[in-house]
Amino acid sequence: MNRLPARRPFSVLSRPPPSYPGHVPVNSFEKTFLAFTSLLGSFLNPRRGDLIALAGETTSTPYFLPRLRRTMLSHPTGRAILRHRPEITPTSIPAVSTLLSYPPTTLGYTYARWLHTHNLSPFTRPPVRYVPTPELAYVLLRYRQSHDFYHAITGLPAIREGEVPLKLFEFMNLGLPMTGLAAGSYVTLKKRERERVWDIYFPWAIRAGLECEALINVWWEKELESDVGELRRRLGLVIPPDMRALRKAERMRERGSAVDVSTAPAPASAIS
Repeated sequence: MNRLPARRPFSVLSRPPPSYPGHVPVNSFEKTFLAFTSLLGSFLNPRRGDLIALAGETTSTPYFLPRLRRTMLSHPTGRAILRHRPEITPTSIPAVSTLLSYPPTTLGYTYARWLHTHNLSPFTRPPVRYVPTPELAYVLLRYRQSHDFYHAITGLPAIREGEVPLKLFEFMNLGLPMTGLAAGSYVTLKKRERERVWDIYFPWAIRAGLECEALINVWWEKELESDVGELRRRLGLVIPPDMRALRKAERMRERGSAVDVSTAPAPASAIS
C-alpha cells in the first residue's frame, strides 16, 4: 500500500505557499507575537497606521473577518462589492482637486475637503499580508481603504481625539476587535480631551455605530456625487458635534481667562 508523503511541519524554514500576491503565511506563535506587539504600539499611539493595520490583520481571523464577510453577503451592495472587488485607487476616483470642484453638499466634496484639510492622500493604505484567504484579505483591505470616508462622513478630524471615538464607532458598526482595542487608547489623551470624548463622543459612537447601516456595504466610489446629507439619512447616520469647533471654543475660553487674570487689579496687600 502506497503511503502519502508526510506533511512537512509549518515552521520559519518551511512555510506553505502564499494564497495571494504579497501574502505571508504565519504560524500561531508568530501571529500571537505580531498581534501583541502591534496592539501595544497602537494603544500607545492610535495614529500609528502601520501598527493598527498589523493589529487588524492578526486579530481579525478566524472569527471576525468571516462575520464581516457574512454582513456583506447579506446586503445586495455588499455582495456586489465582494463580486467586483473595487479598490480606491487613482484610477477609480477623481483627483482631490477635481472633487473639490463638486458642489459643497456632495460626498465627493466633503471627502476631498477632509483630505485637503489634513494634507492626506487616499492612496497610502498598505496591502494586506497576514490574512489567510484572498476574499477575507479583500474584506479587510476594503475596510482599510474606506477609513477616510468614515472620517469624512462623520466629520471627525484626523487627530488623536478624533481617531479614538471613530475607532469605537467602527467597532460597534463592524465588529473588528482591533478597532475596539484602539479605542482603549482613550486613556492616553489629555484630561480635557478625555472628558470631552467620554461625555460627548463615546456615547455618540456607541449609539451611531449600532443604529446606522454597516458602512462596509457602501460603494463609496459610486456615491461621490450623492448629497452627503441624504446619504447619511439613507444610512441612518447621525453625526456628532463638531470636534474642531468645540476645541476652538475651549481655547478661546482659556485665552479669555488668561487675559482676565493678567489684567485684573492687584490685590490690596500687594499695593505699597
